[in-house]
Amino acid sequence: MSKSVIILMITAYLSLMSACQTYHKVTLEPVEIKPIHITIDVNVKIDRALDDFFGDIDNAADKAKTNPSGK
Repeated sequence: MSKSVIILMITAYLSLMSACQTYHKVTLEPVEIKPIHITIDVNVKIDRALDDFFGDIDNAADKAKTNPSGK
């Protein structure tokens, strides 16, 4: 083997060995969990309007049950 190949192999070996000596340190910080506040607005006006609409239908159905002849 020639002298340049030996030098190249030694250089490669040293560079690989130095790469194996590196390390990483990972630190974990505590995670802060905060409460979540949710505000829900309910539109009661539409709910009442629907109750009135379906209430009329329910009343008509009740009348039909109590008076099947339709009088």
